[in-house]
Amino acid sequence: MSTVMQFNNANKIQWCPGCGDFAILLALKNAIAEMGLENHQVCVASGIGCSGKLPHYIKTYGFESLHGRSLPPATAIKLANHELTVFAVGGDGDGYGIGMGHFIHTCRRNLDMTYVVHNNQIYGLTTGQTSPTSQKGMKTKSTPHGAIEVPVDPLALAISAGATFVARGFSGDMKHLVSLIKQGAQHKGFALIDVFQPCVTFNKINTFKFFQERVYKLEEAGHDPSSKMKALEKSMEWGDRIPIGVFYKEERSTYEDELPQIAKVPLVKQPIDNISIDKLMDEFY
Repeated sequence: MSTVMQFNNANKIQWCPGCGDFAILLALKNAIAEMGLENHQVCVASGIGCSGKLPHYIKTYGFESLHGRSLPPATAIKLANHELTVFAVGGDGDGYGIGMGHFIHTCRRNLDMTYVVHNNQIYGLTTGQTSPTSQKGMKTKSTPHGAIEVPVDPLALAISAGATFVARGFSGDMKHLVSLIKQGAQHKGFALIDVFQPCVTFNKINTFKFFQERVYKLEEAGHDPSSKMKALEKSMEWGDRIPIGVFYKEERSTYEDELPQIAKVPLVKQPIDNISIDKLMDEFY
């Protein structure tokens, strides 16, 4: 039986005290343990940013990639060994800014993996610039007179792009977040878990108190996650009440299901005894 403690390691965590990242890390460990997975059965890929350090703080396979590039290596890892439970992690700037192209195409491909986004609505690692999810009018180092752009809606984008599991959590509600990550990982297909993760250092608007006063759970409101139109409607709800929970869920064949090359045996376990690359190497001479 797996325990949370077995996923701890000796690396010193270097996040600001009170950061919502701590709760996401602990929620991920709890979800993996509750699923009964062992350390060698899990891989976590990340991009760059505060969230990008997460693979350093969890005792599983890990890969820290380039800025906005957590999803490409996560895709490669899943295709190389689809028996692994693969998580990609990133921030709102990492995933919805420079990584937006990868995000959209991973959604439509429906790879069987889970993407946990630390959404603090600001660039935290680079000390407080506006991000793709920052509210219009928000004053930051890069927008001293207020952001003039409308923020992106990652949930609506994921639903319309073809993701088959779309959810949102709040790092101030650990039990609920653990449940969402666990559901996403057990879902056969691409799962987005967007997490409100307050940046206690640079975002003084979207604080823990801000979300505690506004969030409500979709499962307690009778939401039907099988309806794409209702999910899109809920994804655009913002103001005095902000929904969290599972917005959308559907069953569809995954990218891996369409690959006969790995139908019987994972790529990394296929025999290579009789394979010769001499002809290929000759082309380079």
